[in-house]
Formats: sequence, C-alpha cells, structure tokens
Amino acid sequence: MANSEANKLFKEFKIQSVSEFFRRNAAMLGYTGKVRSFTTIIHEAVTNSLDACEEAGIPPYVRVEIEELGSEHYKIIVEDNGPGIPENYIAHVFGKMLAGTKAHRNIQSRGQQGIGISGAVMFAQITSGKATRVITSTGGDEIIEAWVGIDVEKNEGKIFKKIKHPNPTGWRGTRIEMEVKEVRYIRSKQGPYWYLKLTAIANPHAHIELIEPDGKLIVFPRSSEEIPEPPEEMKPHPKGVMTDDIYRMARRTSRTTVRTFLIGEFSRISDKKVEELVKYIAALRLIKEEEEQRVREQLLKRLAEGEVDKVLASFGKKGKKALKEAEKLMEKPPEKLTWHEAEEIVEAFKYMTFLAPPTHGLRPIGEPNIEKGLSGILKPEFVTAVTRPPKVYRGGIPFQVEVGLAFGGELSSGFDVLRYANRVPLLFDAGSCVITSAARSIDWKRYRVDDLERTPLVLLVNVVSVHVPYTSTGKQSIASEDEIYEEIRLAIMEVARRLAKYLGGKHRKLYQVKRRKIFEKYVPEVSRALSILTGEPEDTIKNLLIKMIEKKFETVEENKAEADGNA
Repeated sequence: MANSEANKLFKEFKIQSVSEFFRRNAAMLGYTGKVRSFTTIIHEAVTNSLDACEEAGIPPYVRVEIEELGSEHYKIIVEDNGPGIPENYIAHVFGKMLAGTKAHRNIQSRGQQGIGISGAVMFAQITSGKATRVITSTGGDEIIEAWVGIDVEKNEGKIFKKIKHPNPTGWRGTRIEMEVKEVRYIRSKQGPYWYLKLTAIANPHAHIELIEPDGKLIVFPRSSEEIPEPPEEMKPHPKGVMTDDIYRMARRTSRTTVRTFLIGEFSRISDKKVEELVKYIAALRLIKEEEEQRVREQLLKRLAEGEVDKVLASFGKKGKKALKEAEKLMEKPPEKLTWHEAEEIVEAFKYMTFLAPPTHGLRPIGEPNIEKGLSGILKPEFVTAVTRPPKVYRGGIPFQVEVGLAFGGELSSGFDVLRYANRVPLLFDAGSCVITSAARSIDWKRYRVDDLERTPLVLLVNVVSVHVPYTSTGKQSIASEDEIYEEIRLAIMEVARRLAKYLGGKHRKLYQVKRRKIFEKYVPEVSRALSILTGEPEDTIKNLLIKMIEKKFETVEENKAEADGNA
C-alpha cells in the first residue's frame, strides 16, 4: 500500500532543463515589464558584439535597427563587424544556455553566465513563435544564414533552416534578426536609446548606430582609436576558493602531484607556501584531536596569529609525525584527493596570509577614455575622471573602481548617476545598488554643490572585476560589499574635490570681472576730474587709467596661476 502511494506521488516527477526553468522564470534574466524586456534584448546582443570585437582586436562597429510591426510587436536587428561565428557553434551560441566562451574562465568580461543571447532568443521564441535569423561569416568564402530556436526541454539549440551564400567581398561579422512581442519602445532612461547612449560613453572606441522605429538615425561616433587590451585569465586566489573548487579542479588538472597542482593553478602559492600549508594542515589535525575545548581555542588563536611552528613544537613527537603525514598529502596524485583533504586545504588557507591577488588581468576604461566618452556624448563644460588602484573584496577577488564627473555645458539640471559593471550600463534596480548608496552618501555641499538636485552634474561609476557581485541573475545591481563601497566613495570624493577647485576658480573669475567693471565705471568721472586738476587731455588720462586696471587684473591672474601650479 505504502509503495503504491509512493509510486502515485512520484508519477509527476520530472527533470527540468535549465532552458525550461528560465522560460518559466524569465524575470530572473531581466525579462520583466515591456520596456525592460526590450532593453534587455538590446543589451544582450550589443554586449556579445562588443566582447567579440574586443577579443579579436577589432574596433567595434555595432548597428541596431528597430522596426515596429504592430502593437507591442517589433523586429530587432543587431549587426556587428566582429570575428563572426564558426558554423558548428551557431546552435550552441544562440540556442544553449550556460554555454559560451567566458562562463568557465576566471576572466573579466561583460557577460559571465553563458545565458545572455540564448535568453533573448528564447524570449523572442515564446512571445512571437518565431526563430531568430542569424547571418554570420568569419571572413572566408561563405556566409551562413540560419534560423535558430531553442528546444527548452533539452536545453539544445535547434536550427530550423540553413543556407550557405558565397562571400565575394570577404564580409566578416554577425547579424541577428528577431521578432518580439509584448514589449514597448519608448525614449526613457530605461529604454534602448538611453542604454546605447550610456554604452557609447563607456566605450569610446566603439561606433554605435541606432535606427529607431520612426526611421530616425542616431549615431554615437567613435571618439577613441584605442582598443582595450583583451583581459587576461586570472588564476584563483587561495582566499577566494571553496572546497568544491579545489576538489573539482584537482580532477581536471594535468599536474601529477597535489603540490604542483597548487603551485601551478593558484595565484600566490609557491614552494615555500606549500611547505607552510603542510604545517598548518598538520597543526589543525592535532588541534582537532585535543579533548579540552579551552585548549583547542587557545591553540587555534595562536595559529591565527601565525605561531604555527610553536604550536607544532608544543606537541613534541606527535607534531613531527603529523608533519610527515601532511607532507604525504602533497605528493599524492590530484585526482585521488578526497573531499575531506580538500576541506583541510581550504581550512588551512583561512589561517595563512597571502599576497593580494594579481590585478594585471583587469581592464578599466581609463581616465582619458572616460573623459573622451563624457565630453563626446554629453558636451559638458567641465569633465574629470579617476581610476583607483586595484583592490580585493571577500579576501581574494580583485576589483577596480573608476569614476568620471561631468558638469555644466549642455547637461540638463539635476544630478544623474551612470552605473556600470565592466563597461556595461546598469539601468534598473538602482535603489539596491552599492553605487547609488555610495554616491548618495557624499556630502556634496562640502564640494561647492549646494543644491544637488538642481545642479547639472553627471557621475559615471564603473566597477571592474573578474566576478562582479551582482544582487541577482538579472545583473542590474551590484551588492554592497564593504570594500567596493569604500572605493567608490574615495573615487567620488577625489573627482568632487576637482570640481570644487574648478567652481572656486569660476567664482573667483566672476568676482574679478565684477570688480573690474566697478573700476571701469568710474574711469570717465576720474579722468575728467584729473584733467581739470592737471591740465592733461581727458582721453590721455582715460587710456592711462584703463591700462593700469588691465595691468592690475593681469597680475592677479598670474599670481593665482602660479599659486595653483605650486599647489
């Protein structure tokens, strides 16, 4: 009877694929709301194009075209001049979730999860019932035209139709066309136009074009010829790994011993560090055997203070024996490493000190390019930028913060924060983002900004990292990590000080102009009076007084410039 009930209960048991899960939970990928869903599709396609161009060392040219087919029904076309997609990979790129060139690598990139463009293809499929048309070539003799969809039950790409065309001109790139319904195009700060504008600011090396549904062409021209260097893959840092990381990596490695595995596949681990690791593993094994809790706590405290040699010595012969056993662990084949042994290694890492992870793999926008981007698109009267030195969060994940500030000029009144992660604009969920909280925590009055909400001021904040700590899979908000929050504040305060200095100089100039006008106002009257007293011609005296005033204010400006130069 019980067996019958169990069979009945599990009759509906079903294994769900990743694609099927996200089809039911599309909001997790950013497909929520008609405007946001539209922008998410543009974001995924443009992100793919920019990443592909940069990795191939090609100055990006991205063209986005939007055609209105009916009420809340559009065709979206995105074309780039990237390296193209090999024929065998088309179905995987556009039709398989958690597949890509970046998700498995410890490398900075705009996309991290291998879901992006395949999620857009799925959204088009479930709202319009149409496959996505892909036209691509790697620059060879053929152009591939394919209609791609997703088999959501299998999480597999499905090519419904494929045509090969000759490529006499050697065209290279990718063009995707998708029909979507239940979306709306509007020119708001959460729509495609604003998204592309912000993308152009943070990517001044890219030429971006947008054709809106009414046929209007908007061009965001390239303002820098400097293509960012491709980011380098970075080895994981001991302070940022979990037991599962060690266990899985050990089974994939080609190294022959645990020692060479740790030295070769992790950053900041040398032969000397492995010897130190052996001591900590041995000490932790002995401490766990201690029956008295008070003694265990005292020994762990000493271990945390780096007294591993003294702790081992306190165990006498047992300490030497434990050391030899731990040394054996380093010589065994990595594929034979047990889960418990991987746990021991990670636990020992927590007590050890390591150099901060290398940060050479990070690729910020750079101060000159931020200034070019802000100046070229926003046309302010004052612009400045700062790129902070790389830091780490959670003990071992490298990141870098950069901030740009634009003031006045063609900016409209009001304070605006442009949020980015690895150059990608974040348009949604601003309230839960660490960038917003850091920007709002600044006392702007200290920097000569008395009425923030009426001041024509734009702040650009870009967080660069191998692993950006997003608050959700929608990747529109960055979690409030203390180290990131503090770095953003420091960067904002630095550009704010420069703004205050500029505004101070501007106010000084206005004051000097006002003073000069007061002096000049009395020149005619003083000239007449002096002419009567001295008998000199009035015009001669007037010219002399004007020259004296000019000389006076020139000296003031020279002294101010010299003081600024010495500051």
